[in-house]
Amino acid sequence: MLSPRFRTALLGLLTLSAPALAGPPDGFVYLRDVDAGIAQDMRYAGSDNFTGAALPGYDAAECVLTRAAAEALRQVEVDLAPRHLGLKVYDCYRPTRAVAAFARWARAPEAPGAPTKRFYPALDKRRLFAEGYIAAHSAHSAGIAVDLTLIALPPARVATFDPAARYGPCTAPANERAPDNSLDFGTGFDCFDAKAHTSSEAIAPEQARRRALLVAAMRKRGFHNYPREWWHFSYGPHPRVLYDFPITPRASSTSP
Repeated sequence: MLSPRFRTALLGLLTLSAPALAGPPDGFVYLRDVDAGIAQDMRYAGSDNFTGAALPGYDAAECVLTRAAAEALRQVEVDLAPRHLGLKVYDCYRPTRAVAAFARWARAPEAPGAPTKRFYPALDKRRLFAEGYIAAHSAHSAGIAVDLTLIALPPARVATFDPAARYGPCTAPANERAPDNSLDFGTGFDCFDAKAHTSSEAIAPEQARRRALLVAAMRKRGFHNYPREWWHFSYGPHPRVLYDFPITPRASSTSP
């Protein structure tokens, strides 16, 4: 398995930056136009993320993917339906300007008592690059990567996120973390901790079973998991082009 540092360097060598665009290029789609039933909780369009603010380029809380990746995700949703389970996505296509914002945030001094510390409770945020949780380049920017989880169907209601609240760390029991109606996978989304590694043995057997179920369901339709993040999957080979178009509101007239 490639080390996080070598993986980042290799991805940087293999990828090219596409010109900035005003909207999705040919071959990209809004996930709602492919499968409106897949739940969306786009964390980087709001403040419930490790930076504590909406990221540049997230002008709408919408999942955008290549058509091939979106169609494959639709098949995963179909496969899960007999189990009364569904998908919920947290992030899909990510503009390169947002990836650059992650890097700036990671290198900035850490404010004492920062509420976003809940995402990396055991780490200094300056270690996030070295530990492989943040990279200079991301397959998300090619529209082939997705961060997601499982929810029970029909979905349970979820409390509204309160930016002023002091939620427990991402490694805490589910009822102490920020509100989420997903199944409990042992940590929250974007938990920069060894406990979030897909094969971690520091979680309960039922949580491990859910991770294995998600990995198997995604693998069946061509997605591969990033071992340090149980929620992160990429579709197909490593990307050669990364994009920086903003995620804009979906037109109501858009058709599949």
